Amino acid sequence: MKLYYSPGACSLSPHIVLREAGLTFDIEKVDLRSKKTESGKDFTTINPKGYVPTLQLDDGSILTEGPAIVQYLADKAPQSKLAPANGTMERYRLQETLNFISTELHKGFSPLFNPTYPEDAKKIVTENLFKRFAYLNTFLEKGPYLTGEQFTVADAYLFTVLGWTAFVKIDLGQWPVLKAYHARVAGRPAVQAALKAEGLLK
Repeated sequence: MKLYYSPGACSLSPHIVLREAGLTFDIEKVDLRSKKTESGKDFTTINPKGYVPTLQLDDGSILTEGPAIVQYLADKAPQSKLAPANGTMERYRLQETLNFISTELHKGFSPLFNPTYPEDAKKIVTENLFKRFAYLNTFLEKGPYLTGEQFTVADAYLFTVLGWTAFVKIDLGQWPVLKAYHARVAGRPAVQAALKAEGLLK
């Protein structure tokens, strides 16, 4: 398998999952502005959507969209317990959490990365993100990870999104439980390895 990624982007989530699962894989960096891969390929011929993450499977087929990719990877390595079994209520809870991260957090950051987005609108977006962070700060009081004691693909995704707060000058210290959670996930060996591989850690 090969994961096409951009350092620190949402592709960090499946990168972490690949390492947590112990799967064999390659990574290739993508310049999202020029749409060129590190080996010089036109990325849009690999993924016409033009964004990461993109996972090329061993048979050459392509899977896109982070929540789909991380569940696929978890199912490839069930012994890693990165996702509950398909068809269980626990799996639907995981999908519920992945959808929440995708729609309420991930997409909420997009305007903050856009320098042409009006400041008044950015303020509204930021206030909405703060509400979601407050919810998570309370929710995570129940256990070390989103589903309790077990680290799952949802934690890889939330960790990735929370990492963007530093780039938009949001201080996670306003939500102590959430900040401690982010630090806890950051300390996992697979997370450290993914960050180093993407050049995000010295």
